[in-house]
Amino acid sequence: MCVAISGASGFVGSRLVAKLLAGGHEVRVLTRDVNAARMALRGSMTGGNVTFVSPEKWAAAIPGCTGVVNLAGEPISTRWNPAIKAEIMASRIKATKRIADAIAACEPDRRPGVLVNASAIGFYGTSETRTFDEDAPAGGDYLSKVCQAWEATAEEVERTCDGATRVVVLRLGIVLDRDGGALGKMLPTFQIFAGGPMGDGAQWFSWVHREDAVGIVVESLTNPEMRGPVNVTAPNPVRMGEMCAALGRTLGRPSWLPVPDFAIQALLGEGATVVLQGQKVAPNAALKAGYKFKYERIDDALQNILR
Repeated sequence: MCVAISGASGFVGSRLVAKLLAGGHEVRVLTRDVNAARMALRGSMTGGNVTFVSPEKWAAAIPGCTGVVNLAGEPISTRWNPAIKAEIMASRIKATKRIADAIAACEPDRRPGVLVNASAIGFYGTSETRTFDEDAPAGGDYLSKVCQAWEATAEEVERTCDGATRVVVLRLGIVLDRDGGALGKMLPTFQIFAGGPMGDGAQWFSWVHREDAVGIVVESLTNPEMRGPVNVTAPNPVRMGEMCAALGRTLGRPSWLPVPDFAIQALLGEGATVVLQGQKVAPNAALKAGYKFKYERIDDALQNILR
């Protein structure tokens, strides 16, 4: 394959680049800053055919690609204010629209066959009692509105290309690996014997091992059964308290010292809702399409990551 990727230097993107190059595929990195992306990906480029493309050349790099993967977006795990919230929304919409327009402008015989576009399980809003599959309706909070706008921009490709380009929308859960994401932030407190759940521990934690997150991206590129929204979460979500207990067991550390709500709210403000509230999400579409998870249970995932 030849795959164009935006957000390639991020937590999921960097592992995706490494996997595609190891498989002998060509990668075109669509980036705002070529030098920064090249530096960030230096550990992922063990040989292979990779080029770096600045924004003014994205439209020229997309024709002839097998598929496009769009993972670009400003991080949400920070204290929100009106300017940051506007940037979280704009960064996702602008990159997606630039890619969607480039795909639509391709000659039909050089148009990518698939656009795999990131979204998030924040699409559904939060709940302690409901289980959300891909048919569940959208929520009404800020993150849900971001996801809805993000997905709608990607899905325009189906209309403008008369269905010739398949669109897969990946609603990513909490991606786990030791060198980043939520787990990377939790590990230091556990390692100094001060770990525990954030909030009351009862909120749902819909997680996925980074290897499975990347695996579902590759499946989306290659499997025509993957179309529309796809929840990128393991089949067995856990509550935050269960996650922290499993982390403590794996590390041989206690997991009884909770981080109080007020401390998280002081750090993240409105963004604390991402941590203090959650959702139980089922990956029905991936399973129906035949994807086989490498890590279905949290203990197995943490054992692999940490030992």
